[in-house]
Amino acid sequence: MALSRKIGFVGTGAITDAMVRGLLTEPAAVSYVMVSQRSADISAKLSADFPTVIVSGDNQAIVDQCDTVVLAIRPQIAEEVIRPLRFRDGQSVISVVAATSRSALLDWIGADVRLSQAIPLPFVGRRKGVTAVYPPDTDTAAIFDVLGKAVECETKTEYDLLAAASALMATYFGIMQTTAAWLAENGLPEEKGRAYLAPLFSGLAETALLAGKDVEFLEMSHEFATKGGLNEQVLHDFNEDGGSRSLVLALDRVFARIQG
Repeated sequence: MALSRKIGFVGTGAITDAMVRGLLTEPAAVSYVMVSQRSADISAKLSADFPTVIVSGDNQAIVDQCDTVVLAIRPQIAEEVIRPLRFRDGQSVISVVAATSRSALLDWIGADVRLSQAIPLPFVGRRKGVTAVYPPDTDTAAIFDVLGKAVECETKTEYDLLAAASALMATYFGIMQTTAAWLAENGLPEEKGRAYLAPLFSGLAETALLAGKDVEFLEMSHEFATKGGLNEQVLHDFNEDGGSRSLVLALDRVFARIQG
């Protein structure tokens, strides 16, 4: 999908790097993007890898020359970077600034912009990301659909819930590491465990994607848990030993933290 809009990034960290790479991977979705010179290493590498990346040492120039501005700044310095900038009424602004309220962002921006908030994950660099967007916005969703898939949230609560769910990423890899360590302790070389587990989990994720939205995860769980079989045993032990309850409690706590 081609995007005609000029997109600029204020802030050049890991997420900016991933988004730019996703947008400019052939076939490129945009003709060019502008990025802040800071961080110098990332902006220089993007410019070297993509001739259509324009590096600017002036954030105001990015705001002036782009239809869509992505704010990708650390929350600790967001206000001091955003407040001096002069945005245009009606301009599209996408904030990927973590843990920052919409009301605070609008106050700092000081113009009647079309503000969206988004939670892009590193997979957008491979156009495999799923990105929560709030509030629904056709143009913002189009950008993240290029980078994988956009999930538009009707309410802030929906958006916060998906933010809580995204906090499971480290746990996912933690489960894989715990399993790989168990395999190694019982005699399987660790590299063989990793070589087996990564495609196993990838295949399960692909199965869930191909099943579509009308198939419940519980239904798939039953399909993989033969009556009296090994999968059923592990699922039973996991639940009986408090695994599911611990997961729900962790999600409750992180959701409360997100909502402040």
